[in-house]
Amino acid sequence: MSPPASSESRLVAPLARTGSGEIAEVVGQVATIVGYEARKLRHDPTELLLRAIQPALWLVVFGSAFTAIHAIPTGALTYLQFLTPGILAQSVLFIAIFYGIASIRERELGIIIKFLVSPARRAILVGGRALSASLRGLSQAVVVLLLATALSVHLRITVPSVAGVIVAVILGSALFSTLSMVIASLVRTQERFLGIGQLLTMPLFFASNAIYPITIMPRWLRPFAYANPLTYLVDALRNLTTPQGTVLFPLWVDLTVLLGVTLGLILLCAGLYPRMAQ
Repeated sequence: MSPPASSESRLVAPLARTGSGEIAEVVGQVATIVGYEARKLRHDPTELLLRAIQPALWLVVFGSAFTAIHAIPTGALTYLQFLTPGILAQSVLFIAIFYGIASIRERELGIIIKFLVSPARRAILVGGRALSASLRGLSQAVVVLLLATALSVHLRITVPSVAGVIVAVILGSALFSTLSMVIASLVRTQERFLGIGQLLTMPLFFASNAIYPITIMPRWLRPFAYANPLTYLVDALRNLTTPQGTVLFPLWVDLTVLLGVTLGLILLCAGLYPRMAQ
């Protein structure tokens, strides 16, 4: 009797199969990778529960305190209305930016080599992993929106706005998880990766419009905010969920920037992907 296949083997095997057409093959390979991530979350959902604590603290403690003191000008929006999309974007960032640590573990286990010898293109492997990260981001979106509802935050919750939030969260998760995999391709140890990840998260978060408008930033900091992809994720979520909307750009601009940066990072990571196996 042959031994049972490992979960990694069950993942890699479908990548070696060819479909009846190129599009069907690509969709099947991406679905295989996303399904693998979904199984991991189903077997160990505690990470999602623990991740829900941080946005709860930001909204309940930080948001309520700054709403009471009226310290930050937010125009026609209450501060909690202004803050909620920013905290959702922050949750996506904080989860996705450490996604690359799984790639380092897989390199140590030899799983990356199995990926590389499969017929799947490197860009498909990276894109599939990036989409996998959006599962965690979408779970955070549910948590943040439920918390906002419990706090009586008036947001625009309609079928089109929810669909738009899903698209924005998927793009944001894919962007920052791919950036994380680029970092994982360049470093050798989990410790160094964690150090770089922690170094990036705070500047990305505070040099954005997540918790205060760009207009109150020092002038020297504003160019960094406009170059920060998190700014466009926050702006897209505000476009979609706030009734009046303190926004910087039209929604199509935000989504185009997120998509363009994500595709660029996927191509960069696809080129660097073989380094993970070294």
